[in-house]
Amino acid sequence: MKYYFELAIKEALKSYRKNEVPVGCVIVKNNKVISKSHNSRLKTNIVTSHAEINAIIKAQKKIKDWRLDDCDLYVTLKPCSMCEKVINESRIKNVYYLITKKLDNNEYNKTKYEHMFYKYKKLSINYKNLLSNFFKNIR
Repeated sequence: MKYYFELAIKEALKSYRKNEVPVGCVIVKNNKVISKSHNSRLKTNIVTSHAEINAIIKAQKKIKDWRLDDCDLYVTLKPCSMCEKVINESRIKNVYYLITKKLDNNEYNKTKYEHMFYKYKKLSINYKNLLSNFFKNIR
C-alpha cells in the first residue's frame, strides 16, 4: 500500500508544480498499477478533471471496460462527492486515502436544485416510461 501512496504523492506533485490543487491518484488491479493521474482542471478547463476521474478514464481505456471490478483506488485526499459518485458507478472495489479535507459548507453549495415533476407531470411521466422501457429491454 505504501508504494501506491508514494506514486499518488508523485502525481500530486505534478499538480502542485502546475498550480493545480495537489491531488494524486493511482488505480491498481491484481497488484498492478493500471493508471495514475493528478488534478488538471486549470489546464483542461474541464470541471471534472479531478485526479480520480482522470485515473478512472485512463483505467477504463486500458482495460477496455467501464467496469473497474476488483480495482483499488489510492488517492492522496478523500474524494469529493462528485468523484465518489463516479468511483461508485465504475464499481471500484476499495478506496484508500491519506487525509480528509474539511470543507466549508458554503464552498460547493452555490447551485440550486429544483424537482419539477409536478410542474411538468406529463413530460415527467413520458420520460419515466422511456427510461423504464430502456432498462426493461436490456434486462
